[in-house]
Amino acid sequence: MSLSEAMKNVAVKAKDAARKVSCADGTARNNAIVALASLLEQEKEFIFAENRKDLDAAKERGLDQARLQRLEITPEVLEYMIQGCKEVAGQSDPVGEIEKMERRPNGIMVGKMRIPLGVVMMIFESRPNVTVDAAVLCLKAGNSVILRGGSEAIYSNIALASLLKKALEKADLPGEAVQVVEVTDREAVSELLKLDEYIDVVIPRGGEGLIRAVVQQATMPVLKHYKGVCHIYVDEFAEIPESVNIIKNAKTQKPAACNSVECVLVHEDIAKDFLPALGTILTACGVTMKGCPRAMPLLGPKAVAAEFDDWGQEYLDLILAVKVVSGQDEAQDHIARYGSNHSEIILTRDHARAMRFIREVDASMVGVNASTRFNDGGQLGLGAEIGISTSKLHSYGPMGATELTSTKFVLLGDWQVRN
Repeated sequence: MSLSEAMKNVAVKAKDAARKVSCADGTARNNAIVALASLLEQEKEFIFAENRKDLDAAKERGLDQARLQRLEITPEVLEYMIQGCKEVAGQSDPVGEIEKMERRPNGIMVGKMRIPLGVVMMIFESRPNVTVDAAVLCLKAGNSVILRGGSEAIYSNIALASLLKKALEKADLPGEAVQVVEVTDREAVSELLKLDEYIDVVIPRGGEGLIRAVVQQATMPVLKHYKGVCHIYVDEFAEIPESVNIIKNAKTQKPAACNSVECVLVHEDIAKDFLPALGTILTACGVTMKGCPRAMPLLGPKAVAAEFDDWGQEYLDLILAVKVVSGQDEAQDHIARYGSNHSEIILTRDHARAMRFIREVDASMVGVNASTRFNDGGQLGLGAEIGISTSKLHSYGPMGATELTSTKFVLLGDWQVRN
């Protein structure tokens, strides 16, 4: 069988499974998700052993520390996966939900019902936990899913796929509802992206290069997340110790995450008090700060001068750009120019400025006095996420089960005809 035929076979099976899953009772889908949570706990040593194979191979290939961190399934990551399954299973079923029902002047009742998207294709790099997150969210929303992870995580993804298949069988659902593409050849992705007859939407999750390549090749709609250039603006009315702590968390808790802060903008009236404190703490944490000319004298001796290309950069590392600004106007202009519509935060005690920032700044999550790291499906109450969409169609921000559905109009008549 050729690669083209093999990928078409995967897509055809997914299409058939999608219809069965969409018609299945919500209890059956929840049973599969709960069964998976149990299997992840029972088979954790098997999962860790397969993940170690990927980690050993990745180290031999010279993968950088950021990618190794994303690749590793630690006990904490596994527990997060298990908890995500339980939270998603405990959520209300979005499929079949009627959003509204209104009576038209002719007496017909018109409403909108939530329905599955159909077949979702997920393309992602490194993070094998995405295999579980994507699978359970798609199942919850009545979809089938084709998962194509990076070659660096092949052993981990195949191991997780075997547990997903068992969980589906326990719930009397088709095993083809979740399929992991075991072919590591990149041409497999190209073949799948041609199959819009069977695949309804593709969600790429990874580096900007991967996402742009998918957008160029896909014959079906693409839900995009290009990169996470996240900013924190420190207003003149910010609390200094609390603000330093938030920035430390946003930069150092998981620097390789897309929701880690990459640039801090500081009001000129607080800079002389704030930046020395920030510089001391972040230098101790191993962060390299790249400062503008006004920030450099205040950040400490280890800061380096920022260059033009440092603004708008997604570092995914212990590197932070720092700029002093004249006020909120300049901060918001900077974000509009260099941001990526991902996560933007203001730190301030001034309510009016906070509300203006929330209203005017365009990003999938805009917040006040909190870390950018909260832009995450689990943290925002979705249980898990299949990705963070930085485009507004058809979803904006972290995508949970509800975001993996669409709506259709439903009409309830009493034998009316159109005049």
